[in-house]
Amino acid sequence: MKPEQPATPMTPESTGLGRLPRIWQWCLLAVLSVILAALLEMAGIPAGLLMGPMVAGALVGMNGGTIRLPRQFFFCVQVVLAMMIAGSMRPDLFATFSSNWPLFLAVILSVIGVSTLCGWTITRMRILPGTTAIWGSSAGAASTMLLMADAYGADARLVAFMQYLRVVFVAGAATMVAHLWVSGTETETATRWFAPVAGLPFLATLAVGIVGGLLGKLLRVPAGAFLVPFAIGSALNVTGMLTIELPQWLLALSFALLGWNIGLSFTRSIIAHARRAFLPTLVSIFVLMAFSGALAVLLIKAAGIDPLTAYLATSPGGLDSIAVIAASSDVDLPFVMALQTARLLIITLIGPVLARFVADRV
Repeated sequence: MKPEQPATPMTPESTGLGRLPRIWQWCLLAVLSVILAALLEMAGIPAGLLMGPMVAGALVGMNGGTIRLPRQFFFCVQVVLAMMIAGSMRPDLFATFSSNWPLFLAVILSVIGVSTLCGWTITRMRILPGTTAIWGSSAGAASTMLLMADAYGADARLVAFMQYLRVVFVAGAATMVAHLWVSGTETETATRWFAPVAGLPFLATLAVGIVGGLLGKLLRVPAGAFLVPFAIGSALNVTGMLTIELPQWLLALSFALLGWNIGLSFTRSIIAHARRAFLPTLVSIFVLMAFSGALAVLLIKAAGIDPLTAYLATSPGGLDSIAVIAASSDVDLPFVMALQTARLLIITLIGPVLARFVADRV
């Protein structure tokens, strides 16, 4: 690891907190995260360990902070979250999906269609340059959309801003809905953070997750560091070949690192660059969230899914952030993640083609 540099005055971001040595920026971020996470947890807000660090990261980033979460750490976060969700998968979930697959497919395709329509509308209004809005409005697969947008000549910074802004709003809305829906959240988690862990299952869980994550990156699977260990871990868990064991302190640390990764993306330069795009982006996010809420009502009426599970399953946010919120709430986590994963896979397969098709006809 490289030694800490006191400051980087030649970069445009080196104002405000950017003038501080990076070690002090990290310390400030950690202190802010602990305070905000503790306040949210005491208020009974689900996923406070995610939302607190996310807000802290945004505050540091927008005030000139120059620190970023190393990619190796984010890889570890994806692996841990993938194995956490894999541990909740159960065999009867496939029966639920097979009996309602036309409805679920229609829900997923509807979200993709509305998000594409929002991007097309913003592009037609000439609010953003080129085809930027089409890639930025895509409901999922943010990393894939960033790569495609850059290759297609769109403004990658604006695409990143639109994608991460939607993640923040959707995560915030999902957290508040979960908080309001369930009166009183259990606070027993803190007492179990350092509970004894079965050593062999824990090591096996880490081994499967890390090997799966590396395989996903090697095969260049979109979101492969998450999807491949999730698929392998789910198969092993459902068949009883692996007992997934993860300590609470590791999950809490992963939630915080995920929050930092999202929050620190909001830097001064990106905010200034995206000022003109803020209002139309906000409108498109609210339209997509409202439409997803309507789809949740459809799931409640047609498939008998409980309201909170349906809302989280249809939320157009980041898969990992929704996973943390769902894991912190009293919902059917396997159902939420199955629908979210299906949407991610479909948008990864057809999203770039659909966005390119629309972009060619603007």
